[in-house]
Order: sequence, then C-alpha cells, then structure tokens
Amino acid sequence: MTQGTRRERLRAATELEIREHARALLVARGRDAVTLRAIARELGITAPALYRYHDSREDLLRRLGDDICADLAAELTGGLRHLDPADFRGKLFSVCRGFRTWALAHPEEFALVFATRADETAEPGGAAPDAPDDRFAGVFIAVIGPLVIEAADLVRHDVSPPDPQSELSSNQQALARAFADRGVDVPPEVLDADSVFVLLRWWVRLYGHVALEVFGHFPFNLVSADRLYDSLLEELAAELGVARGPGGRGPGES
Repeated sequence: MTQGTRRERLRAATELEIREHARALLVARGRDAVTLRAIARELGITAPALYRYHDSREDLLRRLGDDICADLAAELTGGLRHLDPADFRGKLFSVCRGFRTWALAHPEEFALVFATRADETAEPGGAAPDAPDDRFAGVFIAVIGPLVIEAADLVRHDVSPPDPQSELSSNQQALARAFADRGVDVPPEVLDADSVFVLLRWWVRLYGHVALEVFGHFPFNLVSADRLYDSLLEELAAELGVARGPGGRGPGES
C-alpha cells in the first residue's frame, strides 16, 4: 500500500465525515444551518481547514445533494427487486409510490435538492448549465428508463395533442440525451412523440403532487393525500394503457 493510497483513503474518509455532519445538520435544522463554520465546530477543526475538501458551501451542498439522490435511487431500485419481473404495473407504481414515501420521510433532503438551482451548484470556475439540472428528474430517468423500454408496446398512440409536435420533437432529443447521460440505452423508436408526452405528464403531475404535499402547499387541509395520489396513478396508468387485473386490482396489487 503506497503513501498516496493511504492519503487518498484518509481524505475520502474525512470528506464522508464532513458530508455526514452536513446531512445531520440539514435534517435537524434545515439548509440554512449547513455552514462550513458549523461543520468545523462539530469536527473540532477550523473552518478554513474545510476548504481543503470543499471549495465553498455551495460545493458541499452540491455533493450532499448527490449523496441524497444516490440514496433515493438505491431505495427506488431496491423496491423493484421483490416484484415479478413481468409485473410492469407493479414496478411502475412501486417507483412512484416509493418516491412520495421517501420525500415525505425526508422533507429537508427533498427541499435541498428541489430548491437548489443549477447555477448554485456549478463547478467552481465553470459555466452553469444551459438549463436547470433537476437531479430528482435524473433519478427518475435512471430508474424508469428500463421500464420505458419495457412499455414501448403499451403506450397508447392517441394521447399527445396534435398541435405541439415540433415542441415534442425538441423534447424527444433532450430526453434522449438525458437517458444517454445516465447510461440508459433507449432505442430511438421508443421515444416517439406519444411516449415523450406521456413521460412528461407523469413526471409533472407526480412531482407536482409530491412537492405540494411535502411543502404543505395544498390550498386546504388534505386528509386523504394517499388516496388522491393513488387516484392520480390510476388515471395516468389508464392513459398509458396499463389495465387493472381481475377483481379491480392491478398486477402486483393485493
């Protein structure tokens, strides 16, 4: 084992400890509490010493957001392991319900990733991305990608409005790049205009519901949010063309 390897391991261990303390502060007291000074105090070192590991508070928050998204992706993917591989509806609903369950259980982590703009987390000295980089959407794309391929023959081809075809064409290209950036090989023929329209509707409506619920922004006291969310899933599944099974249950539902 070389000296360099030991140094790298020590550095990695320290970086992990820093992010663990940052996440604990985030969960306990919110984003504003995550400062280099507060973390240094917890670790018993000086704030300037932290700059050897993170160039700025924004850099630390970006890396913390990456950890949060990695944990979410692992949780959503793990929820699929115990389902029948042929149960498309069950897998789809598992991912969607899992996202809501995670968000409600981790409101501060959700808020950090949701509310952080791309230009706040750009690499030091680098240009901000051309468009906001929604990392939750990135998780959704990475997990849902294989299901998109699986559902290629399920998508109804009468759901997208006829007028915005040119806009959908641009979205097709952007979505194809997003899949490719996350290592998901989706055949071009799978991402036709109807598939893109369905995916956009799914994401906007699911994300919108979850964000409103996490932040408490429904216009009234919502008593049965879980039923409302499930009814949204049922509506979107019907639009997709995924029928319920015998007895009023979808595959994989008990």
